[in-house]
Order: sequence, then C-alpha cells, then structure tokens
Amino acid sequence: MADAHQDGEGLPGCYRHPDRPTGVRCTRCERPVCPECMVSASVGFQCPQCVRSGSGTGHRPTATRPRTLAGGTVAADPRLVTKVLIGVCLAVFLVQLSVGDHFTNRFEMLGLAWVPGFSTPQGVAEGQWYRLVTAMFLHGGYAHIAFNMLSLWWIGGPLEAALGRARYLALYFVSGLAGSALTYLLEEPNQGSLGASGAIFGLFGATAVVMRRLNYDLRPLIALLVINLIFTFTPAFNIAWQAHIGGLVGGLAVGYGMIHAPRERRALVQYGVCALVLLAVVVTVVVRTGQLT
Repeated sequence: MADAHQDGEGLPGCYRHPDRPTGVRCTRCERPVCPECMVSASVGFQCPQCVRSGSGTGHRPTATRPRTLAGGTVAADPRLVTKVLIGVCLAVFLVQLSVGDHFTNRFEMLGLAWVPGFSTPQGVAEGQWYRLVTAMFLHGGYAHIAFNMLSLWWIGGPLEAALGRARYLALYFVSGLAGSALTYLLEEPNQGSLGASGAIFGLFGATAVVMRRLNYDLRPLIALLVINLIFTFTPAFNIAWQAHIGGLVGGLAVGYGMIHAPRERRALVQYGVCALVLLAVVVTVVVRTGQLT
C-alpha cells in the first residue's frame, strides 16, 4: 500500500490514493482519506481499513460500510455491471446475426415507417415505446459493436467503481433513454437508428463530472470527446448525432446530481435528478408522438 504524500499546498494525499490531496483524516488511525474512501462515523469519518477491523461505535452494519464517491456500496467486483452490459450487447448481436434483419427491424429505434416484412406501420409513434430501450443493445456491424464495447469497458469500469452499481446502472439507462428520445424528436421518422453510443456518451459526461470533482486533468478526456464528436458529425459515417448529444447531456445532468448531492439527503437528490431527466424523456416522446399521429 502506498504511503500518503504531501501535495504542493501542504495537504497530505489519501493513504489509498496518494495523488488525491485531502484535509480529512480517519478519526481512529488519523490517516488522510479522500471522499471516495471516507466512511461516515458518529464523529467525523473513518477509513475503510478501520471499518473492516471493527469500528466499535455501535452503529448498524450499513452505517460503517465503505462507500463510493457517490455514496454507493463498494463491491467486491467493481466492474460487474459493465461486464453484464457488454455480455448482453454481445448476446443480442449474436441473435441479430442469427435471425437477420427482421429481428433488428423489430427492435431498432424508429419513429414511424412502413417496414418490409410487417403488415402495419412500425415505430414508437405506434405505441412501440420499448424501442427506446431495445435500440441501446443493438448494433449495425462488427466494427460498430467492437468500438462501442471497448469504449464501454474503458469508460464504464472506472465510473462504476466511482458510483456504485445501482447508481451506475441508473446513469446508463437514463442516458441511453435521453439519447433515444432526442433521436425520436429530431430524426426523420422513417430513419432507423441503433447502438449503445447514447448511453456511452452519457458515461463520458458523468466521467467528466467525476474527474472535475477529484481535480483530475480533464484534457485527455476532452480530447477524446472532441474526436468522438468530430466522427459524430461527419456525414460519411452516417451516425445518429442526436443519440450522442442526448446521451451526453443526460449523463452530465445525472452525473452532476450523483456527485454533488448533499450527503444528508444524497439518495433523494440523486434519484430525483434521474426522475427529472426521465420526465423530460417522457414529455419529449409524448410531444413527438402527437406530431406524428
């Protein structure tokens, strides 16, 4: 385990994350702890190691459980949800390859259109709201799914560790739905779209919030995001830019609520922000459906 060090301003570094200066110390061992490592105690905060060794405070077990930066429970496998999401996307892609276009046409994001092989108009405007979700797990080819899954692994794993499983999963789905809703609103109704990119751009947005909160250098992330946006708006790639922008905005909003929620009512604020973004999604879908029908 690395020793804590002093930063340029005289603050010690967290004993588990030496690059993070902090003014908070464990009330038992007096080692410096960063927001990700501090665990609420009856007086002040304790470090995860002291919590595991027994606090002796008489708190209920959940009160001394190590918490993530956003207040979630620290899991034994901090990438489990990310692995499951990747597994689901790969499984659905195999079904697409096996069944063919009929399966993809049934579940891709589509506003309103006549689709070959179907006897009635298809799309969200016809009451097929499930397409807002199912499109997040479909992909248009090997390169498409490879790029998205690599991005999900690279961005999603660390973010899941920072937020905790429940909050990370909420962020993923809310961002993906925000991307689908903006696509439904602005894209031509007969133009289909699919892919996990909207949700992944939401993870980009939330990662920026986390890095800002921890005073990390944002330049590498911003450079990567700019490159992705250049591809997004390049006509030759035929990318649904609405899904990317909708997911990015949704991820920024939810990420900010997750990270900056006050500790005393953290869960209420965090899931309240998710509910507000979902409300915006519902309103968008209802308005667009009214336009198309």
